[in-house]
Amino acid sequence: MNTLYPLKFSPICLEKIWGGNRLKTLLNKKYDAKNCGESWEISGVEGNISVVANGFLKGNNLAELVEIYMGDLVGDKVYEKFGNEFPLLIKFIDPQDDLSIQVHPNDELSKERHNAFGKTEMWYVVDVTEGALINSGFNQPVDREKYIEYLENGSLIDLLKYDEVKVGDVFFIPAGRVHAIGKGSMVTEIQQTSDVTYRIFDYNRTDEKGNLRELHTELALDAIDFSYLDDYKTKYTPVPNKSTEIVSCKYFTTNILEFDKTIEKDYFKIDSFVIYITLEGNFEIETEAGTEKIAKGETVLIPASIDILKIKPINGKVKLLEVYIQ
Repeated sequence: MNTLYPLKFSPICLEKIWGGNRLKTLLNKKYDAKNCGESWEISGVEGNISVVANGFLKGNNLAELVEIYMGDLVGDKVYEKFGNEFPLLIKFIDPQDDLSIQVHPNDELSKERHNAFGKTEMWYVVDVTEGALINSGFNQPVDREKYIEYLENGSLIDLLKYDEVKVGDVFFIPAGRVHAIGKGSMVTEIQQTSDVTYRIFDYNRTDEKGNLRELHTELALDAIDFSYLDDYKTKYTPVPNKSTEIVSCKYFTTNILEFDKTIEKDYFKIDSFVIYITLEGNFEIETEAGTEKIAKGETVLIPASIDILKIKPINGKVKLLEVYIQ
């Protein structure tokens, strides 16, 4: 069997009525859609499974790779837990309109209702237009009764915590937390492999036929975590040329890495695949299998069988997110 190498995938463009064109202009995505709202970078979701774009495995999809390479691709402990299902979904989202207010159920509720995993996720803000907002959680203590009262009288927004965002802001969204991405907030999203979403409120918008979009009021009520925090934004301080942890939970760990010199990485102890999401700059990955060039906007999967590698910037600083499962 040939040696595994850093894998690139063809992005999957999802056309959305609220989508824009920054995925093309800022991140060099190639698509013909008029409004690409989401670019699915690495996906094992049925119906939208990523296909390899480089090397001898080009044309094979991610599900096939997991089935063939198992722990060599994803890590032994990851394979033991998830089997042939790739456990994370990586995407970029570019909204030119406010997205609906949503909540995602946790693993237990998703299993019971949908025979699926729950959805814990995080956002890293890649680009913003002036005044762009993100909602995460509530702006005051809220219980079930208060929530229902505000929802029924059409003033739910008055209970929600909105932050004006800037590039580099991070929001961790555990399953159960009410959230919404506002127009102009372009993010990269790292999430459990799950497409279970409960729509709570959609600003009374209608589709092209004049119909209101479906809401999941009752389903959402049982899924919401009414815990209140003073601040929902994740704080972190990057250290040059070192991985800095920004989010760590049982579903994924995400580090930020800003580097302007060659760095050697040793992933032996984590026993997991590693994903690089390139936010700024271009670089090379050097492994025993050879060298792979990575450009701004590209996402790459490092198989778990690659313990040691070098990353080298090409002409200046590189900023990327480094994702794996601990």
